[in-house]
Amino acid sequence: MLIALIGPTSAGKLEVAKYLVVHHNFRPAFIASQNNTDAASHGQALLDHVTFNWRDNIVTLDLLTRQDLEIGFDKRPFFLLVGVDAPVMIRFRRMAACMQAFEHVLEDDKRQLSLEKFLAEDDANLYGLGKQSAAAIQDKADSNSLPATPSKVSQKMNVVQPNGLLASRSAPSSLRELMQTSTIIINNQFQTIASLHSHLASLSLSSPQRLRPSWDTYFLSLCTLASLRSNCMKRRVGAVLVRNNRVLSTGYNGTPRGLINCADGGCSRCNGAAAGGTALDECLCLHAEENALLECGRERGGADGTVLYCNTCPCLRCAVKIVQTGVREVVYQLAYSMDDRSRKIFQEANVLFRQYHPM
Repeated sequence: MLIALIGPTSAGKLEVAKYLVVHHNFRPAFIASQNNTDAASHGQALLDHVTFNWRDNIVTLDLLTRQDLEIGFDKRPFFLLVGVDAPVMIRFRRMAACMQAFEHVLEDDKRQLSLEKFLAEDDANLYGLGKQSAAAIQDKADSNSLPATPSKVSQKMNVVQPNGLLASRSAPSSLRELMQTSTIIINNQFQTIASLHSHLASLSLSSPQRLRPSWDTYFLSLCTLASLRSNCMKRRVGAVLVRNNRVLSTGYNGTPRGLINCADGGCSRCNGAAAGGTALDECLCLHAEENALLECGRERGGADGTVLYCNTCPCLRCAVKIVQTGVREVVYQLAYSMDDRSRKIFQEANVLFRQYHPM
């Protein structure tokens, strides 16, 4: 595993790296010379090194830009990009304390750190705003000029993320944008090293599941993806029916085939002011679990002995159908108002029922 730590000044990247080295036997890796203008060649040397030693746990703080990653790091299956961040005032105080501790070796004009100077340098670091570009932006704002129409190249392409949101796929051009592509972002606002270490332990950064998701994570991600096809006005729900870790069917909630979509007014109950869990007898929408069970059918061996994954806990109406069709296990992620009633039905029917908690 190779973990690359990125983040703004005084966020705590070095402390996270030390934690990985001491507690998880990671080895630090560095790019030979940051002064050489041919950064790609040094990045390539690091890439070759970690690729040859891919079974080792390695951490680096030297991959700082999109260009560094696009050498090939972002394509390696053993690569994990981790962002480390902290509130700006906390980072300012950390930097001031560090400068005070080493003031005896600093030049006179560098012993005092003003907040204004720190913020200016922080903006330049995070957003790529130098003095000239910042002045140009201010001049543009003062002149009330309209922004130029974006070119086709600069327009963003959307991709589905594990959280179900549509995220930008445009190339990150600043540290802030690069951090948004991180697999994990650590918010290091802790006051003590011990507190930070405790938080890092809970994240399990060195777990293989950070690189290759577990079956639960995999199938629930498919549930989230399926839910994006929902046409129900109330909520988005997706379900996946699995046997021996092979997908039999998927489902999402919405009106039946041939009817007007719920989002287009097809279900008066969902488009009205009915509270959650009420007037369900008037609802025309099939639930995601029902859709998955119906789609499976007898032609695919039925649901007997299967595992049903759902991003939301099944309601009472779905629970009885899940039991009747022979599903042996139900795994869900988000709670629902009927959790306890559904749990009671599954317990009586000896159906394993558990909630998934992501890492």
